[in-house]
Amino acid sequence: MHDSRSTLPVAVIGAGPIGLSAAVHLLDRGYTPIILEAGEQAGTHLARWGHVRMFSPWSYNIDPAAAELLKQAGWQEPVATAFPTGRELLEHYVIPLASHARIAPHLQLNSRVQHVSRRNHDVLRSKGRNDTPFVLRIAGPDGEHDVTAQAVIDASGTYQTPNWLGAHGIPALGENAAAHAISYGVPDVRGSARAHYSDKSVLVVGGGHSAFNALQDLVRLAEQSNGMRVYWAVRSESVTNVVRSPANDELQERRELEVHIQTLLEQGRIDVHTSIEIDAITQDGDRLVVHSNGKPLPPVDRIIAATGFRPNLGLLAELRTSIDPATQSPTKLAPLIDPNLHSCGSVPEHGAAELSHPESNLYIVGIKSYGRAPTFLLRTGYKQVLSVVSALDSDEEPTPVQPCPAPTCPG
Repeated sequence: MHDSRSTLPVAVIGAGPIGLSAAVHLLDRGYTPIILEAGEQAGTHLARWGHVRMFSPWSYNIDPAAAELLKQAGWQEPVATAFPTGRELLEHYVIPLASHARIAPHLQLNSRVQHVSRRNHDVLRSKGRNDTPFVLRIAGPDGEHDVTAQAVIDASGTYQTPNWLGAHGIPALGENAAAHAISYGVPDVRGSARAHYSDKSVLVVGGGHSAFNALQDLVRLAEQSNGMRVYWAVRSESVTNVVRSPANDELQERRELEVHIQTLLEQGRIDVHTSIEIDAITQDGDRLVVHSNGKPLPPVDRIIAATGFRPNLGLLAELRTSIDPATQSPTKLAPLIDPNLHSCGSVPEHGAAELSHPESNLYIVGIKSYGRAPTFLLRTGYKQVLSVVSALDSDEEPTPVQPCPAPTCPG
């Protein structure tokens, strides 16, 4: 249990929707948060995919406690059933919340957390560990400095650490050398990045919804560009299962995207390459050639790596974490979210019990808590931080939920 009257703050790493939500709940419980954001504004990662429309409606994407706080300042809540883009979420929710009079004094921008440890304790030292404050090494505008905290909530996300193209989980041979022509995530190909893709041949790598978003934008751009070719490389043996969501899927934007990609495939507007395991990328003049099992794909001008993301756990290396080796999520959470076992788009409700570590008072929350698993929803993160802050304020041990078997996992 923490003492909300302590002079030490609770450190929140990241000022995205989940980090700001954590700050709201901490303030409600009498704690002093310090929100450490590496970027120049709150929601820096959101800004990088602001052009992408979300699958979940506004009702999923707003923390009720944060909404109540904002309404007190005259904020107008968006239509609950509308589907925002990342930019709309940023402009109409995240920035107003970060700017609120109760939150803004606790927010430090341009403050990158480099390391987290315990004061005078490396990871090996046990004596008095749980009673010792955390130390966070911060790189800020005026250089490095340390911050001490009574607890740490890491909501720093994963968008800054994309997965590699290489089939082995490491960079493909030549991938780093070709970095100038590779974009990771979902670039704004019809907006700020248009000049990089117009009239070019482009290969999208990845079989998930991020790849679908990139493909649909490229096809739309190709309608206005001469000579564009859109290629798609997937590991699966076929792309006959693009429409995966049920007809009554509560995330209808997700299903509509799947149906749209299926239509584009049937129209022959995407050149598909299946059973791709990338081992190397070579140069052919000014173009790139991707090699799969030693065989080359057609040369392209650009590559979009829509291959997912992984958590950066390096800043927690001096803390005693319990991380699942496959998902890279907290060990107790892993059975609930492992994509090898669960094909559903949601998992059972969970909280502090599943997010805890041997290092007391340390929690990884939000999409970072899911490690490499791709099924996170903001609504889940808001419930996580409510549970975590409640656990900080309680003497009782949180009760973990039981993993659901894959065939009956709620969708």
